[in-house]
Amino acid sequence: MPGAKLDQTDRMILAELQGNGRMTNVELASRVGISAPPCLRRVRTLEETGYIRGYHAEVDPRLLGFEVQVFAMVGLHSQAEADLVAFEERCRSWPLVRECHMLNGEIDFILKCVAPDLSTFQSFLTGQLTAAENVAHVRTSLVIRGAKDEPGVPFEVLEDRLAREG
Repeated sequence: MPGAKLDQTDRMILAELQGNGRMTNVELASRVGISAPPCLRRVRTLEETGYIRGYHAEVDPRLLGFEVQVFAMVGLHSQAEADLVAFEERCRSWPLVRECHMLNGEIDFILKCVAPDLSTFQSFLTGQLTAAENVAHVRTSLVIRGAKDEPGVPFEVLEDRLAREG
């Protein structure tokens, strides 16, 4: 399947699981209009080929005491590949950093961070992030509220594009 186009049934399976990864195989098969055994085979193939990377529970950070969410825009002194990889590895080791994305433009990386309170985030910012090797500058923006946090991809856009091409 790698490199091959997914058929409509595979895309329907992915869309359904993206919306609810806990449904049973029987329910999934019913929703996509196939029987359970081939549905399970398709899901396993989608997992093995990397289309499905995992299953996760969406937890509420505030209910767990993580009141602070911050986006940190990081500029590095050097953008040599070895330095970029080293920074990415460092980000993976910091528990407060939940997402790390390399960008094109003025900012080298944007980090999504969570913390129980501002003082915990400030300690991380001054003690680890700004002190890290190769970090030239960090600008932060505190999230006041979120208006949308939609995981995955918009399958309806993919289906519209495929319909126009077909």
